[in-house]
Amino acid sequence: MNNVLRGACIFGQSGGPTSVINASAYGVIRAALDAPEITKVYGAEHGIKGVLGDRLFVMDEEEERELALLTNTPSSELGSCRYKIADPEVDDTDYKRILEIFKKYDVRYFFYNGGNDSMDTCNKVSRYMESVGYDCRVMGVPKTIDNDLIGTDHCPGFASAAKYIATACMEIRKDTEVYDTGMITIVEVMGRHAGWLTAAASLATMAGAGPDLIYLPENDFDMEQFLLDVRNVYEETGNCMVAVSEGIHYADGSFVSEAETSATDGFGHAQLGGLAARLAEAVKGRMDVKVRGIELSLLQRAAAHQASATDINEAVMAGKTAVEKAVAGETGFMVGIKRTYEEDGDYVGEMVLVPLNDVANQEKKVPAEWITKNFVTKEFYDYALPLIQGEPEIAYVNSLPRYAKLKKVLAK
Repeated sequence: MNNVLRGACIFGQSGGPTSVINASAYGVIRAALDAPEITKVYGAEHGIKGVLGDRLFVMDEEEERELALLTNTPSSELGSCRYKIADPEVDDTDYKRILEIFKKYDVRYFFYNGGNDSMDTCNKVSRYMESVGYDCRVMGVPKTIDNDLIGTDHCPGFASAAKYIATACMEIRKDTEVYDTGMITIVEVMGRHAGWLTAAASLATMAGAGPDLIYLPENDFDMEQFLLDVRNVYEETGNCMVAVSEGIHYADGSFVSEAETSATDGFGHAQLGGLAARLAEAVKGRMDVKVRGIELSLLQRAAAHQASATDINEAVMAGKTAVEKAVAGETGFMVGIKRTYEEDGDYVGEMVLVPLNDVANQEKKVPAEWITKNFVTKEFYDYALPLIQGEPEIAYVNSLPRYAKLKKVLAK
C-alpha cells in the first residue's frame, strides 16, 4: 500500500502553557521541515482559533537558530487558546471553515499540542475530515503540567513543573525556619481534579526540607480534620508547612477555594484561586500563630530555568514522533510515553501511539494506593524522580535567558 501523502501541515498549541510546550513545537516543526512529503509548515496563531481566522505563520521562513531556542523558551510561542468546538453532528460550522482553510493551503497534516480538551478537539477534527473524505492525517501531541492525560505514563510539562514545585517548597521551608518563633505556611499548588503537582511537593520533604502535610483532590477534604492536623504538627515541632491542591473539595463536591465561582474558561472549567489565603484565614481563626498563605500560581508552568532535561528531550521527541508517524501513514492518534528501563535500571521513555478516542475528555488521577491520609507514599517518589533528572543547556545574554524570537510571517 502506498502511504505517501504530499501537502502542507499546520501545527497548533492549545490550553495552558508549560515550560516545555515549545520544545514539542520544535520537535514538530523541525521534523516537518525535514520531511520531503510535507511541502509547507504553518504554525496556527492561538491554536484552532488561528486556523478558523486564517492566521497562519510560515515556519519555513524562520531561522534555525531561533527555532532551536524554542527548546528552552517557556509559554506557548505561537499563542494558545481555550476554544471548544461543538460536536460536528450538532454544529459543523467550525469544521466547514477548517476544511476551507485546509483546502486553501493544501493542508494534509494537522498536529495539535495540548491536554484533555485539546485532544478532544484533535479527535473531532480527525473524525470530521474522515467523514467528508478529505485526506488529512491528524495527530495529537501531549502537554499538560497537570499530568492527567490517559494513555501516557506522564505528560510533557509535568516533570519540569514538579521540579520547580519541589525546589520552591525546599526554599520556602528553609525560609520558614529562620526565626525562633513558629510559623504555619500553606502553599497552594495547581491541580483541579488530579493531585500530581501537589504530590511533587513531597519530593522536597524527601530531600529534607518540604511540607509536613499534603492534601490532594483525589480525597475529600475535611476542614475540621485539616485544622486538627495542622495543630498537631505545629504543637509537636513548632512549625508546620502544608501543600494543597487548588482543587481540593468537600465531600459534596464543592471546592474549598472561595474564588471557585468567579469565572470559567472556554471549556466551562472553574477558575480556581485564593485557596491558600482561605485556609490561612481558617487557621488564624483557631490558632494564635503567624500564618502565611503562598500561591505558586503561573510560576509553576513558566519556570523554564528549573526545567528537567528529561522533560525537554521527551517533549521534543513527542513532536518529532507525531510527524514521523503521520508521514508513515498513521492518523487519529496521540503520542504517548511508555515507561521502560534499561538493563542497568536507567529510565527510558518510549514513544507510543494512543487512539485519540481513548484519550479525549478523560482524566488520570494519582493512584489511591499512593496516597495516605495527608501525604504520599514512596511509590510516588519512584514514579517522579526519574522524570525530573537533568539540567537544561540554556543560552544567556547579559546573564539573562535568551528566548526564541520568531518572525511570525503570516501566510497569504
